[in-house]
Amino acid sequence: MSKGKILIVEDEKKIARLIQLELEYEGYETATAHTGADGLSLFQGQQFDLLILDVMLPGLSGLEVLRRIRANNQFISVILLTARDSLPDKISGLDLGANDYMTKPFEIEELLARIRVWLRHQSTTVEESSILQIGDLTVDEKTRIVIREGNTIELTPREYDLLVYLLKNKNQVLSREQLLTNVWGFDYYGDTNVIDVYIRYLRKKIDAPYSNPYLHTVRGVGYMLKE
Repeated sequence: MSKGKILIVEDEKKIARLIQLELEYEGYETATAHTGADGLSLFQGQQFDLLILDVMLPGLSGLEVLRRIRANNQFISVILLTARDSLPDKISGLDLGANDYMTKPFEIEELLARIRVWLRHQSTTVEESSILQIGDLTVDEKTRIVIREGNTIELTPREYDLLVYLLKNKNQVLSREQLLTNVWGFDYYGDTNVIDVYIRYLRKKIDAPYSNPYLHTVRGVGYMLKE
């Protein structure tokens, strides 16, 4: 079983490969990119638990990648990789929301230790804040705030309850009967077509304005929320 999924964005391929091999040996799932643009694309297309991000990247810099990520995701742990004499980059990175930094050259054992610390911290933070998330869509159950790509989405109470149930069961196909029972309640005796209506309402708000849809129809079965 994977301990977590980690994205490595590092332009020095030997360093990236070393980190990848060590992480996979320790039981982590990994993905690797060698440019800022490729790293950002991978991050936006998949769900990760931690990001290892080099500051000096070709094209889109590591700090710009960090800035764009933090605009939509405040919870993923980010460890920067910096040159020994790059104090301004370290300060800028921390100001932009990096959790930690490692100075090159570094000992892989120390990097592994810091990864363990931040994954534990992130798990605790997410649990305490009651955050539900898929990709760039987040729901805070404590405040009932729904955000996608930095935009707050206004939902009716029923739309919100439906989204929360789908998020708590993401990547699972849910039948109309399941949704009706768990969102509308056991005492609801109306037509199951109400599910289709509210799925349509929800899709217009959380998917239609964006390029990557999360809400999918499984013909003849029901619906599921997945990346």
